[in-house]
Amino acid sequence: MAGSFVAVRGKPRSSPKRSGGGGADPPLSLAMPTVADLHKTAELEKFLVEAGLYEGEEESAKREEVLREIDQIVKEWVKKVTIQKGYSEQMVKEANAVLFTFGSYRLGVHGPGADIDALCIGPSYVKREEEFFVMLYGALSEMEEVTELQPVPDAHVPVMKFKFRGLPIDLLYASVSLPVIPPDFDISQGSVLCDVDEATVRSLNGCRVADQILRLVPNAEIFRKTLRCLKYWAQRRGVYSNVTGLLGGVSWALLVARVCQLYPNAVPSMLVSRFFRVFTQWQWPNPVMLCAIENDDNLGFAVWDPRKNPRDRSHVMPIITPAYPCMNSSYNVSTSTLRVIMEQFQFGNKICQEIELNKASWSSLFEPFQFFEAYTRYLVVDIVADDDDDLRLWKGWIESRLRQLTLKIERDTKGMLQCHPNPCEYADPSIQCAHCAFYMGLSRKEGMKIRGQKFDIRGTVDEFMHEIGMYTQWKSGMDLAVTHVRKKEIPLYVFEQGCQKTRPPTPICAEQQDQSDKNDSEVCTTTASLVGQLKRKYHSVGGADVDSFKSVRRASVSPACEEASIQLHDDANFGLTNCSTSPHGSEGSTVSGNSCAAVGTIGLVDETSLPGCLMPNVENDPIRTILEQAPSESVVEKDERKLEGIESLASSNCTEFMEVAEVVAGTILTENGDIRLSGHEVI
Repeated sequence: MAGSFVAVRGKPRSSPKRSGGGGADPPLSLAMPTVADLHKTAELEKFLVEAGLYEGEEESAKREEVLREIDQIVKEWVKKVTIQKGYSEQMVKEANAVLFTFGSYRLGVHGPGADIDALCIGPSYVKREEEFFVMLYGALSEMEEVTELQPVPDAHVPVMKFKFRGLPIDLLYASVSLPVIPPDFDISQGSVLCDVDEATVRSLNGCRVADQILRLVPNAEIFRKTLRCLKYWAQRRGVYSNVTGLLGGVSWALLVARVCQLYPNAVPSMLVSRFFRVFTQWQWPNPVMLCAIENDDNLGFAVWDPRKNPRDRSHVMPIITPAYPCMNSSYNVSTSTLRVIMEQFQFGNKICQEIELNKASWSSLFEPFQFFEAYTRYLVVDIVADDDDDLRLWKGWIESRLRQLTLKIERDTKGMLQCHPNPCEYADPSIQCAHCAFYMGLSRKEGMKIRGQKFDIRGTVDEFMHEIGMYTQWKSGMDLAVTHVRKKEIPLYVFEQGCQKTRPPTPICAEQQDQSDKNDSEVCTTTASLVGQLKRKYHSVGGADVDSFKSVRRASVSPACEEASIQLHDDANFGLTNCSTSPHGSEGSTVSGNSCAAVGTIGLVDETSLPGCLMPNVENDPIRTILEQAPSESVVEKDERKLEGIESLASSNCTEFMEVAEVVAGTILTENGDIRLSGHEVI
């Protein structure tokens, strides 16, 4: 089994009580597959093989060999630490570390080139801060096999990222309360959580969750095939990314596992179809859970419980991990990204219905989402650094905080302006410097029909920029710019890197062009040429280097939008120097002063005038479903496609937990009228 060769498994223990969210819910159907279902499953598996989702035997053998080498490296490292700390010869002889895998590799759904998530477990005297991120880091940095070594000690789950003989590795460390780690260490036992900190618990949870998922599904092999399919679908449709506020690998695994529990005898083709049927009708924020939540008063770690934890009440799409302490794997999801996910679920459900009627093939389900044709306005986050190593560090910091930009925009527009972050990054091949860009689609919340609606998010972006400037490992040359662009301004290299336009632009007459220009004139932006790099200035106070901010000033803007120029006074000073190679720079424009953002008042044209194929799907708003559509007989009668049992299942999910959560979520997701931002009325 994938990942099990590194450490010997402990004795299997009884599986936790299975649950649909709060009780021992029975399966929705015990139906066996028909001949047609088996035929469609064979077609699906053939499609996945032809799509290149399975790695070859040679690469699989290389992965196992690399893991064995890393296992040996950490064992030798622990022995060296034991010697340096002056322990006895017997302790040195017994000193040991074990390596576990988790994530897609442990679940058996990894593909070619996928990274390996690994956890090193060491004794109590080998610490993460001193030994793991110092001594082991030093040892790895001297090895020829190791490249792109990047320690991230301040992450929510501290990690060491690197490539070992070309294979990407994410290595975590957990120091447990044992002087000696036995070779058959059992990570599933609750005792491993005794006397450890929160970061260690989070590090251990990845392995514990993966093992628990495999215990809780009726058929592990069918689960793997279904998960591999839906992970690929999520990547193609642009909804696979935990860091940007969408769903990560753990969340997708939990959703698929839940559907496997509901249909224990189904084959992958049936499960894919029922996955979309179930979750297009799921009443969020009712939680998805594989088993009842465990609570251990002796260990005392917080578990997901909106009755006790105010933060849990704000979660809009809770998907709960099955291992103690139970957590919400999708806490990053916001109201905007929930809308995006639900729209894609609707798309998947529609295509699967057509496949069942033999009106479509599996390839239709995996058509890539045309992100750059779905919206009329975009935010662009351009990132620049002096070299690739600096860019990797700088980009990782900014990418981990893009979700905050989405949340801030939701907050400052009262949810009226919604963001769709694209998890892909793009780079202009004609520019030689180390750089990349992220895009976020912008749209009004459903129901807003006001032409030329304006949103002033300058202050929002400035706040985001200020937080980015707090990066403790900042280096000269690490720069950032946030700009607002129209769809027609998207550079061609974006489409060459995986996003293809589905049709050529439709010719328009002069009168239509005038109307288009009129609409565009409603958008007052400071999208001045990003022809500079942001330089951070250090000041010396009393002989010590102090990383202090003085001010953040906006660049000069075109005459049409001069009124949008503002000045900020923070504790930082970002200077702007001339750099004509900026991904969104204009060769003919000039910039003076200092700049870190180029976003002004955003006005969105009436998207209802766009062709339907270019519009985001707003026919079925999941937020309104949460607020307005309570489960009732009348609702079920209106929807002939509604799956029998889902309404009662969703409404019974963890009812005692959601008594408080649903009320709070309703407050958070409420629709408001007029907005004012920092004294600026939004028309």
